[in-house]
Amino acid sequence: MASHTNLPSTRRTTAIRRLVGFSMIGLFIFFVPITLGGKKSIPLDHMVDCLRGLVGPFAGYYALAAILAGAAYPFATGNWKSGPSDRILSLFKVFGAAAVLALTGWGPQILQSRDMLPFLFTKLVIPVGLIVPIGAVFLAFLVNYGLLEFVGVLLEWVMRALFKTTGRSAIDALLSFVGSYSIGILMTNRVYRAGHYSDKEAAIIATGFSTVSATFMIVVARTLGLTEVWNTYFWTTLAITFTVTAITGRIPPLSQMNDHARVPEPDFFSGSRIATAVERALTVARNAPGLLENIRLNFREGLMMTCSILPSIMSVGLLGLLLAKHTPVFNWLGYVFYPCTAVFGIDSARELARASATGLAEMFLPALLMGDADRVARFATGIVNVSSVLFFSASIPCILSTGIPIGVGRLVLLWFLRTALSLLIAIPVSMALFG
Repeated sequence: MASHTNLPSTRRTTAIRRLVGFSMIGLFIFFVPITLGGKKSIPLDHMVDCLRGLVGPFAGYYALAAILAGAAYPFATGNWKSGPSDRILSLFKVFGAAAVLALTGWGPQILQSRDMLPFLFTKLVIPVGLIVPIGAVFLAFLVNYGLLEFVGVLLEWVMRALFKTTGRSAIDALLSFVGSYSIGILMTNRVYRAGHYSDKEAAIIATGFSTVSATFMIVVARTLGLTEVWNTYFWTTLAITFTVTAITGRIPPLSQMNDHARVPEPDFFSGSRIATAVERALTVARNAPGLLENIRLNFREGLMMTCSILPSIMSVGLLGLLLAKHTPVFNWLGYVFYPCTAVFGIDSARELARASATGLAEMFLPALLMGDADRVARFATGIVNVSSVLFFSASIPCILSTGIPIGVGRLVLLWFLRTALSLLIAIPVSMALFG
């Protein structure tokens, strides 16, 4: 690889300005919490709040339009014929048109109760519908101007040793925790489609790192009465989530997936690792398209993903919530986790097992069910809420809407493994801290 010291000074200066300037903007937008209007969050979150305030009730009509477009797209393009999973997912997207009921208030009371359609549409569909295209625009600053390559070279050995993924996935991991699972999955899909992740790496990242954001973890902590131990809760959850990811990446079904990327990370280093990281980052920054072109492409991709995600969140999420509230399915499923909770002899073992099972439908349900439990059970619940990662009301439909080759069966199996492992680690940790 040619050294950048041989480039004309103007081209080198331009590459440095692109790398440093655009990367700093991206890092600020996604990773630097600021306080506005009494709310402390990352700038992207503030932008979404501001936009939602500006458009007011029109945000609901925008989300409905995206859902209808997403439901029609597979049939307009013929993609619904690609295979059995595509047919099923396309059918669920049609059912996503239930958003009309959420917007109008029509329909039976069973759907219009506060924790059903209104919850899905207001708390999940509209925020995700706004954050994905806006986040996609600013994702260009992180992905397209060398930062990914710089971090990838520096942390390649760490990510390989711990998680069996490339160094680039370090940004994914941080982005998902600080920002949003939807943005994390969007970034994973973007890098995967560019050929820089193998099937296995993309699946590990999407199912292991793309969990709810730190801002939503605050909501979980408030619900469970854990705000007074926020720092302990946050860092413990982070450590356990990544520990579980390190384990699941080494066992089936993820360990059996194809692990050959179309454009693998180079493993040749001339000189120091830092010098190589800078050289590769500057090469990408110098050859990248213009900013406006990148923004246009990213915004278009963000809109396409929004239209694909929202109808699935609406239909699959509603089905999961109905099963959780009106059937014994999750009571039965809770018995599967009972050995993982009973082995430690805690008082709320049965309740914690059942609550953990409801997380498959919606990650927030366990927190709602365990709000009055003892502190050990509440702390363990808060960890499992986040560490299990996968849930039908949002993250599973998001992953199914990407090009990552992992179906519903594998996702449910991974959810079970992550939840069981999380319980087995979180309960003794909680007992050590508060028992």
